[in-house]
Amino acid sequence: MAKIYSDASPKQYNLNPKDETISLLLNYSKALSVIKYNKLKFEALLN
Repeated sequence: MAKIYSDASPKQYNLNPKDETISLLLNYSKALSVIKYNKLKFEALLN
């Protein structure tokens, strides 16, 4: 079992996201608001 995790992965992925994908994620993260109340977390999307 230890041998499975000790071997390095031979696959290398070169990921190049589109500009539209990056823009969408950045805009979503700007609009997302997390409100903490006591031990609860509320997520609100401010659009």
